[in-house]
Amino acid sequence: MTSTTIETDAEPAPLEPARTGPHAPRGLVHDAWVLARRGLIHMKREPEQLSDATIQPIMFVVLFAYVFGGAIQVPGYEGVPTARVYREFLMGGIIAQTLVFTAFGAAMSLANDQKNQAIDRFRSLPIARGAVLGGYAVANILKTMLPIALMSITGYLIGWRIRSGLADALLAYGLMIAFAFAMIWVGMLLGAVVGSPEGVTGLAFATIFPLTFLASTFVPTAQMPGVVRTIAEWNPVTTLSDSLRELFGNPNTPVQPGDPWSIAHPVAYTCIWIVVIVAVCAPLAIRAYNRKNVA
Repeated sequence: MTSTTIETDAEPAPLEPARTGPHAPRGLVHDAWVLARRGLIHMKREPEQLSDATIQPIMFVVLFAYVFGGAIQVPGYEGVPTARVYREFLMGGIIAQTLVFTAFGAAMSLANDQKNQAIDRFRSLPIARGAVLGGYAVANILKTMLPIALMSITGYLIGWRIRSGLADALLAYGLMIAFAFAMIWVGMLLGAVVGSPEGVTGLAFATIFPLTFLASTFVPTAQMPGVVRTIAEWNPVTTLSDSLRELFGNPNTPVQPGDPWSIAHPVAYTCIWIVVIVAVCAPLAIRAYNRKNVA
């Protein structure tokens, strides 16, 4: 009796089948973008969420330009029409204030999703670690583009002009985005620690709002009294405002001998703050978020 051996070309099945299909992991960048799109869609369907990014900046530009335009003199520009000088001086401060408020929007987004248990649903999805906070960061940085564009258009209508070269103007807009990115991480740290929209609102207005007024956002630091002036001179909101004025070629308080390093080098000082804020707040925000929401 003979035996016949049947040979086939079939290959042995793999020990672990490849994970394909809609539930396969696709990486941090893909998952963060999907969650960012979710945030953008929410803004589109609930346009009232954009009031802080649309109505408020335009209102501040118009009100301060026409209410205080003839009352505040910028040092070094005596003899030039006060209202015209102040409108160009104002734009750097208004933009800086609005960028600081991006922290509030990021904090509210995270706090609302923790309250309505959306974060719990995210945990049940096969998404990359870090994609949730990454999605919030991307959505809010894209949201920041809207007030920057609206303020630029509104400023142009009231007489503001970019009087520098193209390279300086592009650097100014890049600095805006970088500072907004840093403030978004401040907001996510706040949202992760506090956890409720009500708590975020109270704490943000008690800390962020005064910070924008203890600066050269609306009034030159030279016109401030002793201690307040010292605080304002080292406030990164002041140096961001001065940086934008310098890069756009707009009126700014002239640097005097004896002024602190922050006032003499506003762009460098602002960049240092951006790096420090991201380096400190991003890891703390991730840690606070994981402690509260990751099992």
